Amino acid sequence: MDPVEMATMVAGRGIAGNANQGGKRQVTLIEQEVWLSLMERLGAAIPPSARRANLCVSRIRLEGSRGRVLRVGSCRIRIFGETRPCERMEEALPGLRDAMRADWGGGAFGEVLDDGMIAVGDPVQWEDNA
Repeated sequence: MDPVEMATMVAGRGIAGNANQGGKRQVTLIEQEVWLSLMERLGAAIPPSARRANLCVSRIRLEGSRGRVLRVGSCRIRIFGETRPCERMEEALPGLRDAMRADWGGGAFGEVLDDGMIAVGDPVQWEDNA
């Protein structure tokens, strides 16, 4: 996972150039605040890119967001579910996989609804009122 400042979103496909194209898991997201809490709890300081999520968002709760639509800049993402932590999390940091299991700690996944560009610092908000 290589951090970038901007990405091209392709409706119904995902992030241009990303390995996961199409399907329901086009984009994965993690919350910055959850990641920082996990690092504090585990006494570590590895970067959020170790999670291997496509987007790291802040001030947005992903827990329980299945079916909701998240706007990132000019693009929308329909959240389909929770991203469960895999064995690679344990390779990144012993104990991380188990720590991520509770309360959507591994983040969420969804499909891209709009073509467009997103960039670090773009506003992020829920489209619905749920």
